[in-house]
Amino acid sequence: MRLRNVAVVVIFSATLPISAQEAFNHRLPPQSSRAAAATDMVPESAWIDLRQSAAARFTTQSAPSWVEAVSMAPTAAMDGNANTVFRIRVRQPSGGYRVLFFRLFFDDKADARPELVAWDESGTQILRSGQLGVGIDLPSSDSVMIPMNGISTIDIDVPGDGKNVRGAYLDWMASSEVVHPLSAEHRDVIPEPFSSLPPLHSPARDTERFGTVSASLAADIVPIGQTMPQGGAFQFGIESQPLLALLTFEVASPRVDAPPDIYLNGEDLGPATLTLPELADPGYRGQAQPLVSQMHFQYTGWLRAQKILPGSSLKVGTNDLVIVGGGAGTSNSAIRATQIQLKYLWDKSDYVLEPSH
Repeated sequence: MRLRNVAVVVIFSATLPISAQEAFNHRLPPQSSRAAAATDMVPESAWIDLRQSAAARFTTQSAPSWVEAVSMAPTAAMDGNANTVFRIRVRQPSGGYRVLFFRLFFDDKADARPELVAWDESGTQILRSGQLGVGIDLPSSDSVMIPMNGISTIDIDVPGDGKNVRGAYLDWMASSEVVHPLSAEHRDVIPEPFSSLPPLHSPARDTERFGTVSASLAADIVPIGQTMPQGGAFQFGIESQPLLALLTFEVASPRVDAPPDIYLNGEDLGPATLTLPELADPGYRGQAQPLVSQMHFQYTGWLRAQKILPGSSLKVGTNDLVIVGGGAGTSNSAIRATQIQLKYLWDKSDYVLEPSH
């Protein structure tokens, strides 16, 4: 899930007329029966189901009062091709909230990557997010921070029939002062709902600190399958054997009970460990199979994965590392920002020599 701040994109003045054909209830009933004043003081988050299945289209949805309407309509893109627009009309709540967190859930197809377009009351386009996702052909999600100055309508503009769009999570953001260590790499950290981990970045160059060497294996997206030949393969050289190593990467749309398996120099080291968000996160997607009573869950987004590599499994010279999908029954996936840390003995290392008994 990458965090985009659309405040810096180029602003266009063109407008796209849309004749809204209602696909969902125009007026959404309140999500709770609490007093309107209390709701305005602390605005609730909103989950909007945008699936075009019969169950989703004709089921009454609930939403906070600041979500005024949701509609869907076919339209023509600027290049003449057919697009679908989901239109969400919002009202800014009281309390000084000015930034809206918008997370879109969709199947990340290369030829159907959605964009968010924000409009004011006069029909003037205020900002455009640019294409979301990366085109990996997997269920995914992407997030945008929208400064809501004058904005009353947000469109999800997607090529084609829009059936790859599944839902949207909206939440108002509050600001606070953030401090960070001067000696650490500076990162713009904006916590997303349900998860506190920022996106993983690959180091631009090898670094050494307190006896630990950090190096990038691949910053780009690497597809992975369920077998060794389909795995993501990496080669890296080391000059001396470390005491310990840590492999870190992000994986797209994994099954949460079947993380990727790690092979080092032909040795099966077992599965990596996933850092999971709260179970309330709408990114969890259930998968039911015939004759199988247990439902499995896939996380439709990017998750951080890590694996400890024993120093004894590494060798001086070239090392071969392979990352394979979760095995039989799991779908293909992809990894990115793959990196490794090698820990060596340092002159101030803290260790205890335990006597033998």
